[in-house]
Amino acid sequence: MAWGVFDLETQFARYGAYHNNATNIFIHTICVWPLLYTGLLLGCFTPALGLLPFSPGAFPFQEYMILNLSFVVAVAYALFYIMMDKKAGTLAAALCLLCWVNSNALAQRLGFSLAWKARVVLISQLVCWTAQFIGHGVFEKRSPALLDNLIQAFMMAPFFVLLEVLQKFCGYEPYPGFQKAVRAKMQANIKEWRLKKQKKSA
Repeated sequence: MAWGVFDLETQFARYGAYHNNATNIFIHTICVWPLLYTGLLLGCFTPALGLLPFSPGAFPFQEYMILNLSFVVAVAYALFYIMMDKKAGTLAAALCLLCWVNSNALAQRLGFSLAWKARVVLISQLVCWTAQFIGHGVFEKRSPALLDNLIQAFMMAPFFVLLEVLQKFCGYEPYPGFQKAVRAKMQANIKEWRLKKQKKSA
């Protein structure tokens, strides 16, 4: 399973099989990154694990580059995405690190009371998760990948949402024939799911 996790073609096809409806795709495009961002925001309130090995002022916004739990999560996601695909993964990694720095800045501005008690994080999480479940239940009519693959639901979803956007608006492919191969695997997955569903209802 270890290296299979990094099989972009197979993993993206599985993700696509759960996100084939246009409305559901749009909902996830809007909601997935805010979920990651607000999760990182909560991590900003954990104790600092250390300091950057650079003198103060060496980088712009260095005061927000705090080595806390948010940093650990952002780096884990960033490395994971780069291992999935160097080009799109590097962009996703940069966005993760940008979210880490920005969430630290927002955490310092709001403080824990406003971030949590004012329900900035709580409301964002509830709205985004609810919207995604509605997307699956009402439009996709298939249970979310969360129930079958936790790694895909939590770690891969932000990258796959970005990859979908890059494909749609930039025509990006990690390699020639990627979209065609993904589409074939995705349709096979959907066909298999429908057959299993028919057998259960028979």
